[in-house]
Amino acid sequence: MEKLLEILEDCCPDVDFAAEKNLIDNGILESLDIVMIVNELAQQYDVRIGVENLVPENFNSAEAILALLERLQGEE
Repeated sequence: MEKLLEILEDCCPDVDFAAEKNLIDNGILESLDIVMIVNELAQQYDVRIGVENLVPENFNSAEAILALLERLQGEE
């Protein structure tokens, strides 16, 4: 989780990813933020985050993003 939080904070330094649980629902992350995060996560974790995974539930919190990454890594 520490590495993930570091990556997320690098992408969006003004967001408190450790505390916020409604990043999408509350409009904290915008579409360009998601694109930047997805790109960085794909590179750092060597996963493919397909369009089918670009749903609010997968990006509403750091925990949800971590769960997504774990699922994707398990599929390889």
